[in-house]
Amino acid sequence: MEHYTLLSPRWAAARDELSARRAARASRKTLERELASFSTPDDQSELDAILHRADPAAADEIRHVIDCSHVA
Repeated sequence: MEHYTLLSPRWAAARDELSARRAARASRKTLERELASFSTPDDQSELDAILHRADPAAADEIRHVIDCSHVA
């Protein structure tokens, strides 16, 4: 007979939050790597044009990632 342990709601919520944070961190690292490939002035001009046409909230998030990566 298999034995299942039920998590309390707090543990389940903590597990779900941790999982979501890990996924968000992995997504951000992937975005950072992809943005790093825009290294030449022409690439950066192209990225700027793409961001100009993009959803403003998404473009702001990407610009924030770019700004943070230039500081590091």
